[in-house]
Amino acid sequence: MKIKEITSEIERIAPLSLQEDYDNSGLLIGNPNDDVNKVLICLDVTDEVLDEAIKNNCGMIISHHPLIFGGIKKLTGQSMLEKTIMKAIRNRIGIYATHTNIDNIFMGVNKKIADLIGLKDISILKTKQNLLRKLVTFCPVDDADKVREAMFAAGAGHIGNYDSCSYNLTGKGSFRAGEGSNPHLGEINKLHFEDEIRIEVIYPVYKEKGILGKMIEAHPYEEVAYDIYPLENEFKQVGSGIIGELPEAMEKNKFLVGIKDNFKAGCLKYTRLESTRIKKVAVCGGSGSFLIDAAKARGADVFITGDVKYHDFFKTDKSMMIVDIGHYESEQYTKELIFTILKQKFPNFALQISEINTNPVNYL
Repeated sequence: MKIKEITSEIERIAPLSLQEDYDNSGLLIGNPNDDVNKVLICLDVTDEVLDEAIKNNCGMIISHHPLIFGGIKKLTGQSMLEKTIMKAIRNRIGIYATHTNIDNIFMGVNKKIADLIGLKDISILKTKQNLLRKLVTFCPVDDADKVREAMFAAGAGHIGNYDSCSYNLTGKGSFRAGEGSNPHLGEINKLHFEDEIRIEVIYPVYKEKGILGKMIEAHPYEEVAYDIYPLENEFKQVGSGIIGELPEAMEKNKFLVGIKDNFKAGCLKYTRLESTRIKKVAVCGGSGSFLIDAAKARGADVFITGDVKYHDFFKTDKSMMIVDIGHYESEQYTKELIFTILKQKFPNFALQISEINTNPVNYL
């Protein structure tokens, strides 16, 4: 299987356009047209993980964290990063990262964490804006169903838990075909009026190219008229963190012990909570301190994340508990998430989850 076939499936679920500005997700090493017979899935690309890939004849590594974050000016093997890159190239191993793009989708890393805790009625903790657009097109009445369905099939018309959403308005369009044109309706050099349907649909910006292509393909007109409007609406399927509720309120100490066990945490760092019971829980894999205020605003009893700095613990009062379970601990199950995404699409392809614990932090 070619590398690009594998990466296309990941990016269909978690488009690269959803990654944060500082991130470097995508294919970092390798040719998208290279063939691979086996893929190793990991959280971090280390020398040990690379050796594991070589030993198991894996032609590609898919990691959560990018091996390369900043610019590289030379490859001389002077640093561990340079040595790892050179070793991957020598052994013809492609390296791909799916980081904050898979963090930011509803069915991504934070949903995995929420499922492990057993949260119900979940939603994105802090949704993203400026990701939605409205597409308006005009077509003859008899062709409206075909054009509408083509846009729906390409990903337009989703609002919350509803799909196939559109607004349709009848009207009359006019046009005059010029010399050299091939009009579907009307005659050359003669003004024509046609009963048309104005179709409006909402879509996420990263699906725009596909939706426009399918709309134009299904449209009967030689020249398709359409308008695109940017929207400020929240996109509730994309954003940072997850918030939900436990099936039943739990005593806080019992809850903390359960979290420590589920995530195999060496220790927990947490703040005080006035209440003795926990019901509403917010989570964010990795470094989630930037969501503390959002978790408070949403009424969370506890916010679980990693990499909380000392002064960040002061950002909440005793009405919400902050729990730092560790960066690695919060994201360790991302490997299973990536495996599941690919296995559903390629059930017979050789996928392997790394057995290497790449957590650089030890506990005494």
